[in-house]
This record gives sequence, structure tokens and C-alpha cells, in this order.
Amino acid sequence: MSIFKKIFTAIKGGANEVGEAIVDANSTRIFEQEIRDAENHLTKAKRDLTDVMAKQMQASREVERITKDIASHEDYAGQALSKGDEALAMEIAEKIASLDTELTTQQGSLDSFTTSVERLKELIKKSERQVADYKRQLSVVKTTDSVQKATAAITDNFVSGNSKLLSAKDSLERIKQKQQNFDDRLKASEQLQAESGDASLEAKLKAAGIGDQASSANSVLDRIKAKQG
Repeated sequence: MSIFKKIFTAIKGGANEVGEAIVDANSTRIFEQEIRDAENHLTKAKRDLTDVMAKQMQASREVERITKDIASHEDYAGQALSKGDEALAMEIAEKIASLDTELTTQQGSLDSFTTSVERLKELIKKSERQVADYKRQLSVVKTTDSVQKATAAITDNFVSGNSKLLSAKDSLERIKQKQQNFDDRLKASEQLQAESGDASLEAKLKAAGIGDQASSANSVLDRIKAKQG
């Protein structure tokens, strides 16, 4: 295969892929349009069927007319024979033969129209059932498509929401860590100040029982007893 044929094949393949992608993206719309086209064809088929049925009725009337005409002429021929008029009877017989030929032709047309009408009616009924089924399927397809789009949107929002939630969680953790660091520094500063000032020394003296001690009820009572004694 030459390089130009390969390039042409590649372009053709790419065009097919693009075409299939377009069809897939618009498949529901295409299906819906095809249903409308089928309904339009059915409407035209019913009009055509009406024309065929009208011709069937005309052929039926012709068959009925010719049949009556034949019966009438057969009666005329019988009357001619009753009167012994062979020549007139023969002339009437020739007319009957012509009517028989015409009847055969019209009966053939009537049979053909009748067969066509029955076949077309059946085809139209079958097509109407098919279109009705396609309409039901279209409703299901549309609903399914809506559900899938809603599901995809929910999924996208969930994924996006998870990302935002994770980001918010990170922000909260940074805030908490910052506040904790501030509290730790404050406590460390207070502790350092306490250890380096007079308060720390006084606390140590008090714990050792050295220096001025806070008065207690027992010491006060002992002092009063000493004064009385």
C-alpha cells in the first residue's frame, strides 16, 4: 500500500470515528426524529390506502352492475327464445359474452384491490404497533438518559465536594495548630516568668515552712490559750 493510500485510509478512519461520535452524542435525538419520520410515512400510507380502498369500492360497484346486467340480459335471451326469435337470442348472447369478459376483468381488479387493501391494512397496523413500542422505548431512553446525567452530575459534585472538604479540613487543621502553638507559647512564657521571679522563691519557702506563714485557726487558738495561762 502506497503512503498516499495509507494517509487516505487514516483520514477515512478518522472521519468514521468522528461521524460515529456525532451519532452517539445525538443518538436519542436521531431516534426521536426517526420515529417522527415513521409517523409521517404512516400518515401518507393511510392516505394512499384510502385511495386504494376507494378504487376497491368502485370496482365492487362495477362488478355488481355487470352481474345485474348479465342477469337482465340472460332473462332477455330467455324471453327471445320463448318467442322463437333465435337471431335476437343470439345477439343477446353475444352481449352477455361481452359482459362476461368485462366482469372477469373487473372481478380481477376487485380481487387485486381487496388483497392490496388487506395487506396494506395489516402492514399499517404492524407499523403502528412498532411505532407505539418505539415511543415507549423512547420514553424509557429519555428517562434513563436523564437519570444517568443526574448521576454523573452528583458524582462530579461529590468528587468536587470531597476535594473542597479535604481542602477545608486542611485549613481547619492549620487554624487549630496555629491556636495550639499560641497557647503553648503563652503557657511557656508564664512558666518561665514564674520560675525566674519572687513568686517562685516564696512558693519554695512556704513549702519548706520557712518565713511568714499564713495564720491558721489552730495557731490562733494556741496564741489565745497562751495569753490566758
